[in-house]
Amino acid sequence: MREDWSNVPADYGDVLRRAMDSLFKTFENSSEGTVIVDQDARIVWINKRYAARFGYADPREVIGRDCETVIPNSLMREVVATGKPILLDLLDTAPEPLIVTRLPLKDDHGITIGAIGFALFDEMKALTPLFSHYSRVQQELIATRQSLAQARRAKYSFASFVGTSPASVEVKRLARRAAQVDSPVLLLGETGTGKELLAHAIHGASARSAKPLVTVNVAAIPDTLLEVEFFGAAAGAYTGAERKGRVGKFELADGGTLFLDEIGDMPLPLQGKLLRVLQDKEFEPLGSNRIVRADVRIIAATSADLPVLVAAGRFRADLFYRLNVLTINAPPLRERLSDIGTLAYAILEDLSEQARPGRSCNFSLQDDALQLLCAYSWPGNVRELRNTLERAVMLSDSEQIDARVLARFIDSARLPPPLPVEAEDSLAPSYAQAMAAFEYGFLRDALLASAGRVPDAARRIGMGRATLYKKIAALGIEI
Repeated sequence: MREDWSNVPADYGDVLRRAMDSLFKTFENSSEGTVIVDQDARIVWINKRYAARFGYADPREVIGRDCETVIPNSLMREVVATGKPILLDLLDTAPEPLIVTRLPLKDDHGITIGAIGFALFDEMKALTPLFSHYSRVQQELIATRQSLAQARRAKYSFASFVGTSPASVEVKRLARRAAQVDSPVLLLGETGTGKELLAHAIHGASARSAKPLVTVNVAAIPDTLLEVEFFGAAAGAYTGAERKGRVGKFELADGGTLFLDEIGDMPLPLQGKLLRVLQDKEFEPLGSNRIVRADVRIIAATSADLPVLVAAGRFRADLFYRLNVLTINAPPLRERLSDIGTLAYAILEDLSEQARPGRSCNFSLQDDALQLLCAYSWPGNVRELRNTLERAVMLSDSEQIDARVLARFIDSARLPPPLPVEAEDSLAPSYAQAMAAFEYGFLRDALLASAGRVPDAARRIGMGRATLYKKIAALGIEI
């Protein structure tokens, strides 16, 4: 098809002028008002509707006046002074605000010689959908930020570590001391002993408490993703990387605390990079040349025996020494049996609120149930204790939990053998019987922890070797 160029204007400037004339007439006819000012912000033209809005029947009355004397709160002078437009703004006028646009007017040399303003709407409802969407997005953003900030604050305090046994008191003393300094902390102990709780409590009592507490469970993340998890990645650094890149946990924890749970499972190559970051306090995200500085306090935890891993070449000795500045050993539950009653009732109080919300209930333990809890060795520690009580609360028909209910959830192989009792006493073991059962379990666990070596077990529990031999014989404990 042949193009017809016969009607195309020779002067393209004419097209531009026509476009500008058309645009001005469209705005002038459809808007609530139009005003033009000179380089001194004096009004040189105003349409009749706009003049009438400010109390002038004849637009000629305002020609030559400063724009602010006619239009209160006008920003036309600012547009003239800066040469920059104000594309969308609210002008506070009676009886209701106006939505306005202000544009600079420039000569052929780009010098600002005036400005033109259009009052687009006099009813806010015209922009209600836009304002509603903006308001909703802002509220969602604020809620997300608050939720994220809350998720990165300490959830536990030292009061959450329940117990008054000597072992518990010592742990809390060391943890409070750790909160007062900024050195790395290494939390050691079996699974379920409360290492994460202690990490939260240390951060919450430290000078960094207002900053984030960021947690990385090293054992739960594939080795190939750990470096990105720690240090982040630039956009497109690897296949499947986010378009905008990824912020690492070190950068997120800047100014706060980074809790590295199960650090004993960290692969050796990453251990070297972690050590360098701890020393230099800076790193480069994967695939980036950007240097990121991060002021981060490290709290590490593991249930593994780190010295054994170091000796086996599976954990770097230099990283171990860097982390092993202040070490806290979270004791297993079998070494603080006097805390079991207090712990059990603290857990039951929490479970009562969760199991029957809105209903008043008060779960309690019968004496035989408490004796059973104290006789058990608790290989899963406090976590296993909570699980056992939670199952008992769910399945118990009464708020009074007895040994019969608990026995279904406890491994009988880890209980001491029953002692012979008289028939009339079979339902209510005596104090002596309960103490004998406790002593049997305590001594048996001490021997197990010492690989059956009586001298080592005696030193471990602070008992004379001869005395321990006598008790082993009296209780029938197999070595």
